Amino acid sequence: MQNIDTAKINFDTTGLWVLNIALAVVMFGVALGITLNDFKSLFKHPKLVVIGVVSQFILLPLVTFGFIVLIKPQPSIALGMLLVAACPGGNISNFMTHLAKGNTALSVSLTAFATLIAIFMTPFNFQIYGNLYGPTAQLLKEVALNPLQLLELVLLILGVPLILGMIVRYKFEKLAFKLSKVLKPLSIIVFVTIVVIAFSNNIDVFNAYIHHVLLLGVSHNILAIVLGLILAKLFSLSFKDQKTIAIETGIQNSGLGLLLIFTFFEGLGGMAILAAFWGIWHIISGLILAFYWSKK
Repeated sequence: MQNIDTAKINFDTTGLWVLNIALAVVMFGVALGITLNDFKSLFKHPKLVVIGVVSQFILLPLVTFGFIVLIKPQPSIALGMLLVAACPGGNISNFMTHLAKGNTALSVSLTAFATLIAIFMTPFNFQIYGNLYGPTAQLLKEVALNPLQLLELVLLILGVPLILGMIVRYKFEKLAFKLSKVLKPLSIIVFVTIVVIAFSNNIDVFNAYIHHVLLLGVSHNILAIVLGLILAKLFSLSFKDQKTIAIETGIQNSGLGLLLIFTFFEGLGGMAILAAFWGIWHIISGLILAFYWSKK
């Protein structure tokens, strides 16, 4: 049997382009619901900004790195964990927060701010921690990942749709609402379809290695949620805000992670399987948590 660190998830060029477009449309759809007031409201409460940014972009990558050093997973899985931790919050975090009766306005504002700074923080965190851990540093050398190319792709997928969506929202508010209602569900359906196709075309690889990431993926996700919750508690935030920070930290944009994996790592087995599993699991864990919290 092929080693998980050398196994590849086959994904053709057409599929990769469709994935690029689907993610860009998802981000554009998210941006249609964002206004400059969302950013302004955050800066009226700088404490929330600091906690949200520290939780997502400082502590989660750092704690993930410590978790990897402690449990020593296969290098490609470790690299997948670091990439997921470096990604911004997922676009479904706003829905999860609303369902959990958290602070939806804060969730939307943090998603907007996190998406903006992720243009630089995602490549930065991935490069820093990926090169700090010996086994993953070796994989990065073999791939010869160009940090500038990584930055360019993240900018195209996150930055450009964010700016365009906000411009449309500002100039054509009614059109933005109509487009948002169509684009969000449509783009998510397309994205899920692509992941399902990738699974079906590589079912042997997934069956052979999925057991390697089940416990790790679940543990990593729980760790992220608990991290956000504890940090919010330490700063004495309200329960609504605690729930929001926990969900924003635990729901990651694994779709962006998958795109980067297929683009720069040719669908490297451990990375792709970990990111794909996370993308499915964080929806399940988020819904369970949201329903539980909605009763509290």
